[in-house]
Amino acid sequence: MVLPLAILGINNNALDTAVKVVLLFLAVLWVALIFWTYADARRRIDDPMLVACATAASLFPFVGTVVYAIVRPPEYLDDVRLRELEMHAAEGRLHQLDWDLCPYCEHDIRSDYLRCPNCLQRLKDPCRSCSKPLDPSWKLCPYCETEVVPGATATSPTASAARLRRRSAQETAAADYASE
Repeated sequence: MVLPLAILGINNNALDTAVKVVLLFLAVLWVALIFWTYADARRRIDDPMLVACATAASLFPFVGTVVYAIVRPPEYLDDVRLRELEMHAAEGRLHQLDWDLCPYCEHDIRSDYLRCPNCLQRLKDPCRSCSKPLDPSWKLCPYCETEVVPGATATSPTASAARLRRRSAQETAAADYASE
């Protein structure tokens, strides 16, 4: 399929050959860009219809590939999956380290906290015998085997004094915050 380039006004055989080589190079480059767009879209886009649209857009010589390069997703699907897997593993490690989130403010707390250090909400009640934190659904303290009475909390004088000190410290901190 040799087209005479006399139509373009080229009558020189050497110049005719050079233009044909340049056109062949551009055609090969265009086909390579179509293939690159297809391969890159498959690695970055999960939806087959969007991959087909990106490939179809690259059929417009050079412009379609440039537009795809501008609007393509910034990361590969494998990288997204790996990041999600790492986040899931990190959450699992945090859970194993006995860290959890406060149900009220989502601050990091440990399972043995009685109150959230951020929002000061009561998370668990202490055992009336050993003062270890008790889950509200427990009927027996697993640490000292004392029966859990619903609504009963530690009533020792030191616990009451500590509660009063905490309450007054909280009120003082709230007053200081309000005055600022």
